[in-house]
Amino acid sequence: MSIWRHSAWLAAVAMLWLTAGLSFAQAQAADEVCVTDDAARKVCLDAPAQRIVALSPGVTELLFAAGAGERVVGAVSFSDYPAAAEALPRVGSYDRLDLEALLALEPDLIVAWAGGNPREQVDRLAALGLPVYFSDAGDFADIAASLERLGALAGSEAQGQAAADTLHGEVAELRDRYADAAPVPVFYQVWDEPLMTVNGEHWISQALSLCGGETLFADEAPLAPRLGREAVLARDPEAIITGGMGEPDATWLEAWREFPELSAVRRDNLFFVDPDLVQRATPRLVEGTRALCAHLEVARERR
Repeated sequence: MSIWRHSAWLAAVAMLWLTAGLSFAQAQAADEVCVTDDAARKVCLDAPAQRIVALSPGVTELLFAAGAGERVVGAVSFSDYPAAAEALPRVGSYDRLDLEALLALEPDLIVAWAGGNPREQVDRLAALGLPVYFSDAGDFADIAASLERLGALAGSEAQGQAAADTLHGEVAELRDRYADAAPVPVFYQVWDEPLMTVNGEHWISQALSLCGGETLFADEAPLAPRLGREAVLARDPEAIITGGMGEPDATWLEAWREFPELSAVRRDNLFFVDPDLVQRATPRLVEGTRALCAHLEVARERR
């Protein structure tokens, strides 16, 4: 082979390798997915996640709703919806993670609860090089955005977008239906000892406002303020609503009957809702909102 032909052959081989390398790099770039999480952090994956660990029951629900359920390989305790989530391996509780169990699952994405997981433990996972997405949905718009982003990270964009679109439509329908509803002053009880409620920024208050509910302690600074019963008596709610401790237990509501001077007690406007439907920022919040709206309609009828 002549020197010229040999040089030409080498150049052709080099071009093939260069082309192959560019194609591979382009393919990698095409597979990369980046989103901004609820902590305003950019989260990028080289390819859609295949092994996801969810660090709160609400996060687990969001992932399944976004079409990523088959890729969730671990969750924390009380991750009970949908039914398939109950069979997932556990990695501790939302407030105390079992890092050894979590790492054994070899996740390529961890979806953390920004408002509830121990930050030092989550930071330790990030320091090991594991991609961490912080979820902290605070209203219906945030829930829809989470569905879109989690769908993108899991390669289930179509399902995530469809779920988000459905949520937007259901919320708009409720807003239109109750646009002219008379306001009802509401005390929503989150806990009994200590007595806790929600402020105006909490998604429960925003759900109530869709159907004319006015949260009595909307002006408080904490999302879940603590207060005394005297404060509730002073503001005289027209309706009291609670989810209790998770079971259909009216004990907390019955305790208010000791105060017959309350409008809510006098009119028997003491209502129970399934806490999983209103105390988790997931698409099921729409179902919980419908239940809240139904209770407020009863309260209006009893005026």
